[in-house]
Amino acid sequence: MFRKTGWILFASLSILIGFYPVLYLFMDSGSGLLGSKSRELLADVIWNLAFYCHIIFGGIALLTGWSQFSKKVRAWNIRLHRTLGKIYVTAVLISALAGIYIGGFATGGLISAAGFISLGVIWFGTTLAAYRYIRSGNLPAHQRMMYFSFAATFAAVTLRLYLPFLTMLAGAFIPAYRIVAWLCWVPNLLVAAVLVNRLDKKEHASRKMTG
Repeated sequence: MFRKTGWILFASLSILIGFYPVLYLFMDSGSGLLGSKSRELLADVIWNLAFYCHIIFGGIALLTGWSQFSKKVRAWNIRLHRTLGKIYVTAVLISALAGIYIGGFATGGLISAAGFISLGVIWFGTTLAAYRYIRSGNLPAHQRMMYFSFAATFAAVTLRLYLPFLTMLAGAFIPAYRIVAWLCWVPNLLVAAVLVNRLDKKEHASRKMTG
């Protein structure tokens, strides 16, 4: 029951935040995170292109990525699983590169920028590695790397869960944003490492029994 509830919550949050970029269609330039940006930056064409590529393709990554961990989807339609996987990889690579760029302009200065740029580099690297592993036929390595890839993707969810509480605790947005720039993804990767380690132990035990 606990595992099923956790899975439903995981999928629901991925889908809900995956549609989050749609809100920007109804926001003015002074709303939300954009309200913390300078007028000069908001008028910059390249920054705007990178920002909207980041949030739109990041949303697509969330909407498609969670399904890659569903055994039911793989069993029901392997072609759908592969198609969604290709969409996920493409979306992540675009969003990660855009995220690395806009990370240099992050609210909160160097601490925030370092956090978000590091996230972008790890997100890009783990996803590209997962793609290369599956292309070479190394399914176990692909599956493990996908845990780390989606842990980075899920940072979009954890950021929005943590930020309101951190802002209340810190008493201001800027210090909270500096913290969440790291907190939104570092624990996610630790959870992914635990899950991968658990998967390794299960497979080792299975080989031991059959061997």
